Amino acid sequence: MRDADHDAGGADMADREAVLRLDERWARLRAGGAQAAPAERERLLDELIAALRTHPEDPRCTALLGLRLADRAALRFAGGDRAAALATIEEGLRSSERAAAYAPDYARWYARGLINHGVWLSWPLSDDARLPRHPLGPAAGDGPSTVERAAGERARDLTRTAVGVWAGLDQRDPVNRRGLAQAKVFLGDRLAELGSAEDAVAWAVDAEADFRQLLLADPGPEEAEEAEEALDHIGRQLELRLRFLAFGSLVGLRSRGLLPERLLPQAVVAARIQGVAEPEIAARLHLGAEQVRTMLEVTPWLAVWRIEVRGPDGLWTAQEPPWHGATEVRNRTAEDIASELVRGFARSADYPGEGVHWRVRVWWHEEGDPAGARFRLVVGPDAPAPTPS
Repeated sequence: MRDADHDAGGADMADREAVLRLDERWARLRAGGAQAAPAERERLLDELIAALRTHPEDPRCTALLGLRLADRAALRFAGGDRAAALATIEEGLRSSERAAAYAPDYARWYARGLINHGVWLSWPLSDDARLPRHPLGPAAGDGPSTVERAAGERARDLTRTAVGVWAGLDQRDPVNRRGLAQAKVFLGDRLAELGSAEDAVAWAVDAEADFRQLLLADPGPEEAEEAEEALDHIGRQLELRLRFLAFGSLVGLRSRGLLPERLLPQAVVAARIQGVAEPEIAARLHLGAEQVRTMLEVTPWLAVWRIEVRGPDGLWTAQEPPWHGATEVRNRTAEDIASELVRGFARSADYPGEGVHWRVRVWWHEEGDPAGARFRLVVGPDAPAPTPS
């Protein structure tokens, strides 16, 4: 009986080694170290996944199964089958989670899988600049569908879990510190997509501090380059996202130490665009009156506007310049710009006359969704009150 047990154990070990060799072969293909036709790659990946499933008791095979299911999901995404891809990655995450407790590497694989799944789930919610595709404020019109919103919330929760996994690993290891910083960046993205703009900025600022600490630790050239690239990305994101914050959110970030000094001029301009008076800006952002005045005088913002007239068919038609344009201004509110446009249009030859609806919108930086406008006004019978924002 002992010989039979020994033979069975040896066979299991040999089978496991064969599975791991098959995984190494796939890893070379995946990394470009070997070549194969697409059909052969699919066949090999299917064979590998089936083989890994036969060793549920082995933590390494279980962890690798999670990785390879993620590879299959990526192929499904590339082929346009998003539903199958998402189902596959969910299965992969369950496998990765089972293995995560056995080794730090497996936990890292699990955390990265969580983040990737969040990116795939939230894909319809962000544009190429990783900014929210659908403004979610009170003036939002066509927002995400119920299904998209639910997927975004799932993506946020998965990414928050990834932050927790990275935070639970040994932070003396720079790999884990870098993983945690990157996870915070992704969590900021997921929060922004769901309209949590203040929290999104807070996580980005937190991640920025982490990456700066990594640079201070004298990393290798490759790690330093990655950290610099991450800091550039975070810097751009912060500058873009700051435009979507209400003054109360700016004050909240400042009080929590999460409004970087380099962004204070933009924060001051953002507050002024919203119509906040200089003394209140200075008091609530804890700045001197002269600091605020100087920032407003030297920091321009790009005002973009569009006036539209509604025709008898109910459709809105944008007017020609100067009623559709942009210019740099200093120390002006969005309402200031809109008021000048309203007065000028009402006296112009393009004015449609009493009883006709027309509207003006003013954006900061770029024309876009009405919900993102800094000022909105509809003029005409029974028109609602103006809405500065």
